[in-house]
Amino acid sequence: MREPIHDFMKFTDLKDMLEKTGEKYGDKTAYVFKTEQEGKFREIKHNEFRYDIKKFGTALYGLGLKGKRIAVISENRYEWGVVYLSVVTGASIIVPLDKALPDNEIESLIMRSEVEAIVYSKKYNSIMEKVKSNNTSNVKYFISMDLEKNENDIYSFKGLMEKGENLLNQGNTEFSDAKINPDEMGIILFTSGTTAVSKAVMLSHKNICTNLMDIAAVIKLTEEDRLLSFLPLHHTFECTVGFLYPISKGCSIAFCEGIRHIAENVKQYQATAMISVPALYEAIYKKIMKGIEKQGKLEKVQKGIKICNFLLKFGIDIRRKIFKDVIDNLGGKVRLFVAGGAAFDPEAEKGFNNFGIETLQGYGLTESSPVIAAEDDKYQRLGSIGKAFPSLEVKIENVNDDGIGELLVKGPSIMLGYYNNEEATKETLENGWLHTGDLAKIDKDGYIFITGRKKFVIVLKNGKNIFPEELETLINKIPGVKESFVYGKPEEDGDYKICSKIVYDKEIINDIYESKNEEELKELIWSEIKKVNKTMPAYKYIREITITDKELIKTTTQKIKRFEEIKTVLK
Repeated sequence: MREPIHDFMKFTDLKDMLEKTGEKYGDKTAYVFKTEQEGKFREIKHNEFRYDIKKFGTALYGLGLKGKRIAVISENRYEWGVVYLSVVTGASIIVPLDKALPDNEIESLIMRSEVEAIVYSKKYNSIMEKVKSNNTSNVKYFISMDLEKNENDIYSFKGLMEKGENLLNQGNTEFSDAKINPDEMGIILFTSGTTAVSKAVMLSHKNICTNLMDIAAVIKLTEEDRLLSFLPLHHTFECTVGFLYPISKGCSIAFCEGIRHIAENVKQYQATAMISVPALYEAIYKKIMKGIEKQGKLEKVQKGIKICNFLLKFGIDIRRKIFKDVIDNLGGKVRLFVAGGAAFDPEAEKGFNNFGIETLQGYGLTESSPVIAAEDDKYQRLGSIGKAFPSLEVKIENVNDDGIGELLVKGPSIMLGYYNNEEATKETLENGWLHTGDLAKIDKDGYIFITGRKKFVIVLKNGKNIFPEELETLINKIPGVKESFVYGKPEEDGDYKICSKIVYDKEIINDIYESKNEEELKELIWSEIKKVNKTMPAYKYIREITITDKELIKTTTQKIKRFEEIKTVLK
């Protein structure tokens, strides 16, 4: 098993984490926000943040929501963090919802998770009105983050904060006294997927806290660090690594205003660290290198890298001095980039490390809270995802001649199972071992190398997963479509274009479209595909189709031979 390289604080649950770290870092800044006055920032201290959690949690208890399920959906903002920790530290169950989902999926997940309250920003007013009028869910309390006061049976977040504070001032300690069972479900997280097949992952306080302690054991943050929060908070990678971990280390967090504002925000907030997907870092790196080439400094930079790497062998690190211009262009204080969610281009990872910005790659799944393995402050191996975390065991199952097989993982951060889905739980968890569905190999030193997906999942550069079977189910519902095959066509930038080969039924097509020629037929089917796209998040959109009346290549049990089909479409 991997040994920790840093000392770390131990805690049993997230309430314990907040209390212990609050005592240590209470007077440090937890959040930084812009004000209307340029260059002036508003700060919220860790103690204030914890008091806000106590206020909102006490108000939720006042509504009778102790032990209930509560959903949260919004853009990245301060209130999201208050809601999440108010719910979980009050022995209730939090259900973070994906802010990018279409309305029909949001409504479905609200029903499936059986939440009794939902906290949301004004962007979701219309879908909440729909949920309310349909009266098909368990939701009793709709709580708006943006209303100044209660309105039309919708509660105001601000008003509840005031109510909670009044209750605290009256000596109400019911929320503060709540006992947490670290082994019980405290979080429900939905994996990527359409409403029919997305799975609800059940996580406990023990799961999350084990992961937080593992992260702290190998990657060091201090109260001097400031993270720029970019990935959506509902995403388990951002939630654990970019929110809960910095809060547990007394760091401060600033919210990015959008992808176009990253460079500007890093400078404005003087960020020292970022957690994101490889695509973002790769784009930044390409921009830096283009600038260096444009200035005619490439040869000079390459020479500087050689000198720095030679001196590093003797423990002399002058990288940040030599490449001060690069560091200054990124705000002057950036020291750490952590990448996860997809494969990281080794050239970009090595490049940032050459400039003196520690760049680490990690790997995980929602089902593992999420991080399973990562490079660390001491040990890195380019192209690998690092070693398994200290609390985890990993092994490779069904190893082939190249040492590649499915990666399995076991330990205290592995999920309790899938909510209301015993069959899927049994398939994924076997004697405590989580089947990741990823193909990997482990070298003699314990470094893990992911080599591909076991089940043809298309992993986009932004870390999003596309499940072909889900899209095929939707396409196959189009009148006249007999079957379909969804695949990712490799693009020049290393990403994938989502495409589909569609088999039409000649007889039905003739009835519906009165024997149109194939070109016209393709246009008609494409118009139906556009309708399918509108029911999904943009990253799942089908961008290209081909049509045929010839059946797909199948096994004797009528399963598509995907390896064979991919050869026909990418030849």
